[in-house]
Amino acid sequence: MPPTDAIQKSPESIIPLTRPGSELDHLADLYRQMLLIRRLEEEAARAYAQGKIGGFLHLYIGQEAVGVGAIAAIKHEDYVVTTYRDHGIAIAKGMTPRALMAELYGKATGCSGGLGGSMHMFDTKNGMLGGHGIVGGHIPLAAGVAFASKYRADGAVTLCFFGEGAVSIAGFHEGLSLAALWKLPIVFICENNEYSMGTPLERTMNVEDVTLKALGYGIDRNRFFADDVLEVEQRIGTAVARARELSLPTLVEIRTYRFRGHSMSDPAKYRTQDELEKHKKRDPILRARAELTKNGYDEARLDALENGVSAEVSDAVKFAEESPEPDASILEPTTYDGPFAA
Repeated sequence: MPPTDAIQKSPESIIPLTRPGSELDHLADLYRQMLLIRRLEEEAARAYAQGKIGGFLHLYIGQEAVGVGAIAAIKHEDYVVTTYRDHGIAIAKGMTPRALMAELYGKATGCSGGLGGSMHMFDTKNGMLGGHGIVGGHIPLAAGVAFASKYRADGAVTLCFFGEGAVSIAGFHEGLSLAALWKLPIVFICENNEYSMGTPLERTMNVEDVTLKALGYGIDRNRFFADDVLEVEQRIGTAVARARELSLPTLVEIRTYRFRGHSMSDPAKYRTQDELEKHKKRDPILRARAELTKNGYDEARLDALENGVSAEVSDAVKFAEESPEPDASILEPTTYDGPFAA
């Protein structure tokens, strides 16, 4: 990891929070969202180990502040396109825990009728446009979504999330090139978790600062650590305002860290326990809770919030386990009619 001073610092004066209510209540809501994602992911890992979830399972544990903070900076009608590490992004964009967990279980009540699974979370009514399994392949698609918004003049902004492993893929350069050329209302967000699968950052990139690639396309850039969910919201909010008001793209690199392996089949033996523990001390969820208690947020309210999250997660698991499997009747309509399309 580069020294802290290599990452841009928060300015003293930054754009205000984008949601109504007191600042403390707003932080509590973001904390609730992050905690909900964390607990859902933990339950998903447990179910996977029990053989209740099949296929691949890429957990978002440790990266919650990126998705929650970024999506807090946009409107409901804005769009999100992301990678296969998509569960947390989907929840932050408005997908219900029931729909998420049922999809992981491959049940008919899942967001994609149990046909997509972990890597393909879609929720068109909330602007969640995937969940894409090909590394970097979704970046030009996101540029296309932003082009459609500009063509329709609907005022919507697109957020495109990807990992640092995607920045050497042709699709990354194609997406940025088109966004710069056509001046599209899009924010490209590189979630740099320091490992491309099991390969550390220094072995995949000669120049560690991903945002330097923005210079080749003449677009704005920003780079920072995701220690504070409010900072993520504020910085992404600046880029969103640029996209919405000026129809200009931005490349943002957010340094984060996943606490689990690349997927459930990855024991993550390529890093030391000391490295992992060092990053866990910077857990944005713990930081958010500490900020709430430090600033006088009532402990009883926090307990109620956390108990509510536990109940919501338990309900989602129960719903998924009791939901029916897809049956043969789904084959023809999903092949020819696309009933899950908007």
